[in-house]
Amino acid sequence: MSVQEVNDNTFSGEVLEANIPVLVDFWAPWCGPCRMVAPVVEAISEKLTNKLKTVKINTDENQKTAMDYQITGIPCLILFKNGKEATRLVGFKSQEDLESKLAQYL
Repeated sequence: MSVQEVNDNTFSGEVLEANIPVLVDFWAPWCGPCRMVAPVVEAISEKLTNKLKTVKINTDENQKTAMDYQITGIPCLILFKNGKEATRLVGFKSQEDLESKLAQYL
């Protein structure tokens, strides 16, 4: 399952109402570290298909959601569990780092 694109209108249904934890990648096209973390998020999406849903949201095009979650630096990865923020990681993370951070919530 690849990383799904969400927006201000679909965020609530796809993320907050999901029945499994959701990793949200807040990103923008001009952000170099965002492009570096994208394949890491993709790999985790493939590896944890049954345990985790992964989505990404462009903060330039979806400023309401970015403001709602006070996104001040990107890339910002937020894990939502049962509709609530469980953990937040800002900046580039390796796949190993990300997997170990997520493991305690899955």
